[in-house]
Amino acid sequence: MTSNESPNSSTESGERQAYDITPILQSRYFILPASAAFVGTLIGSVRGSRLASLRFLAENAHRPPTTIRGWYLYNKTKNYKRIAAGLKSGGSDAVKLSLSAFVWVGMEDGLGRCGKPWSELREVGAGAGTAGVFAGVYRLPWRTSSRALVLGIAIGGGMGFLRWAQEYLREAVQSNNESSSSTGDASSVIDAPQQ
Repeated sequence: MTSNESPNSSTESGERQAYDITPILQSRYFILPASAAFVGTLIGSVRGSRLASLRFLAENAHRPPTTIRGWYLYNKTKNYKRIAAGLKSGGSDAVKLSLSAFVWVGMEDGLGRCGKPWSELREVGAGAGTAGVFAGVYRLPWRTSSRALVLGIAIGGGMGFLRWAQEYLREAVQSNNESSSSTGDASSVIDAPQQ
C-alpha cells in the first residue's frame, strides 16, 4: 500500500475490511489502567500540593513577609511551588497506579486463558500476583508482604464474587425472559402504558 492509498481503498483482492481488535482485547484492558491513571493523578496532585505547601511554610517560617507586596509574592511563590509539586506527584502516582492495574489485568487475562480450574479463580490469582509483584518491586519485609498478599486475595475474592453475582443475575434475567415469552402475550401486558 502506498502513502496515497487510504486503508479503505480497494485492491486486486477486493474490498479491504477494517481490522477489529475487540475479539483479542476487551475494553476492560483499556478502561481499568486509564481510570487508575486518572485516580492516581487526582490523589497524587492533592497529596503533592499539600506536602509542598507545608514544606514551603516550614522553610519560610523564620522570615514572614512584612509588607503587602511581600505577602503577595510569598503566596504567589507558594502557589507556583504547590502546582509544580502537585503535577510532579500526580504524574508519578498515575504511572505507578496504572502500571499496577495493568499488571492486575494482565494476570487476570492470563489466568482466564489457562483453562477451567484457573479461570474460576482468576481474580484471586490476579490479586495475589499483583501483591507479590508489588512486594518484590518495593522489597517489602515478610510481614508487610504477607499483609499485601492477604489484601490482594481479599480484593480478588471480592471481584470474583461480583463477577459470579453478575453472571447469576444475567442467567436469572434470561430465564425470566424465556419463561415470560413462552407464556404468550404476558410481555405486552407488562409493557403496556398505564393510564
